[in-house]
Amino acid sequence: MKIEVWSDYVCPFCYIGKRKLEKALIETGLKDSAEVVYKSFQLDPNSPETSEHTMASAVAAKYGISLEEAKASNANIAAAAKEVGLDYNFDAMRPGNTFNAHRLAKWAEESGKGAEITENLLRGYFIEGREIGRKEVLADIAEETGLDRQSALDVLESNRYGADVKGDIGEAAALGVQGVPFFVLNRKYAISGAQPDELFRSALEKAASEEK
Repeated sequence: MKIEVWSDYVCPFCYIGKRKLEKALIETGLKDSAEVVYKSFQLDPNSPETSEHTMASAVAAKYGISLEEAKASNANIAAAAKEVGLDYNFDAMRPGNTFNAHRLAKWAEESGKGAEITENLLRGYFIEGREIGRKEVLADIAEETGLDRQSALDVLESNRYGADVKGDIGEAAALGVQGVPFFVLNRKYAISGAQPDELFRSALEKAASEEK
């Protein structure tokens, strides 16, 4: 089974959805037979690489709500993340542009490290509060993933893999993807968002039974 996942590294529900998918694959016994491919998506392509905004102030500005309301919203998301074993640190997070992170992941895929760097980028942003819009930070994460740091910097200082990232984003638009995470199973079934566990299990089981 091939599972394509459109996601962004600053999308809080993408990390939650990733955990839900991983859990469902284990519970359905499909973990070893499924190929999971992560695809690029940008929630805000115009975001600066780094920002002095806190996540609360950024959310308040984006949605036109008060700082208190933004903090409450973030707390609700953190509680949802906690349910799947993720300790989000909204106080440490800063908004950033993810285009270079997506390019780095495309490069890492060629060395068989796509899944690992996807996890490390998400953990770096949501749990460790790292500014993944910064090239030096991305190079650090690449090195921690077992990749050559200087080679990672060379990629980041170039425009390599930019077309691949834009290709994924264009493909998402063609499929009518409005938001992420967006999961496509065998190009036949789709799951939009971090849905309840049962929905993930039933969709996986249905796709698997049709394969047989």
